[in-house]
Amino acid sequence: MNTTMTTRNKVFDAMQADFGYKNVMQAPKVVKIVVSSGVGKMSKDKKRLELIVDRLARITGQAPAERSAKKAIANFKSRRGDIVGYQITLRGARAEAFLQKLIHIVFPRTKDFRGISPKAIDEMGNITIGIKEHTVFPEAADEDSKDSFGLAITIATTAKNKKEAESFLRHLGLPLQAGK
Repeated sequence: MNTTMTTRNKVFDAMQADFGYKNVMQAPKVVKIVVSSGVGKMSKDKKRLELIVDRLARITGQAPAERSAKKAIANFKSRRGDIVGYQITLRGARAEAFLQKLIHIVFPRTKDFRGISPKAIDEMGNITIGIKEHTVFPEAADEDSKDSFGLAITIATTAKNKKEAESFLRHLGLPLQAGK
């Protein structure tokens, strides 16, 4: 809990002049991190679904929740109620630990990583990052893993706009590309 306050104070000190904050509580903070993965063609294979659930649980330290189809779509051969993906919401200390792991371990292990485009930040101050292979996480790095899947990571913040969110995420250490 103490690291949260020191991080918040550092962000406040760095952003105070730019945004005119008068109180530490005005500085943005990370509300939650949502990790989600679609199952795609694997939706009928129980072993592959179990693999996805196991890998997501290892990566995040929390069991994923099923997301089912709301409508039947004939072209995708999906029926209402079929599992179409899994989702995990991280808050508090787990979210901070996951964010630190993402910044310091996962991004350096990603092949041909040149930073995240600031265009990924939406107008509400949140950012969504796509990762093509789950094997960049140290918990999921297996030699026998022929079934690799991608995942989306959404970081929800209390930033009021895109400019404030970009500055906040840079101060957190997220590797955003420069000048775009």
